[in-house]
Amino acid sequence: MLAEPAHPADFWGIALQDVPIILVIEDDRDLQMMVEDALRDGGYEPAIAGSGEEALTLLKAFRTKYSALVTDIRLLGRLDGWRVARGAREIDPSFPVLYITGGGGDEWPTRGVPDSVLLNKPFSPDELVAAVTKLLKNGAPA
Repeated sequence: MLAEPAHPADFWGIALQDVPIILVIEDDRDLQMMVEDALRDGGYEPAIAGSGEEALTLLKAFRTKYSALVTDIRLLGRLDGWRVARGAREIDPSFPVLYITGGGGDEWPTRGVPDSVLLNKPFSPDELVAAVTKLLKNGAPA
């Protein structure tokens, strides 16, 4: 009897380490699930952080594990998405950042990190995957 692959990527013969891991911070459970599903369907592996503080701890400890950060701007806890992205850029100045927000996008030009992307809610799963893919392949739009 054949064993089930441990991860969908294994089915296609892709080593899991070749699948980009995207660190996600979203405190709305329904949206978090949509983001997880969209990223998996798009060929990425989402890693969920429960707060900005947890995300920065993970980035400091395992920076090379993550390919990009997707963060809501308004988060529960002490750190908002702006501060988390700045912390990520202190660890790696070129770390790809995608902000997602239902409000506060007008502050992006002054509070967002350079060469980041902003995606306003509501967005479709395809829009999310396209934004992450573009960010990883081409960098942020100028």
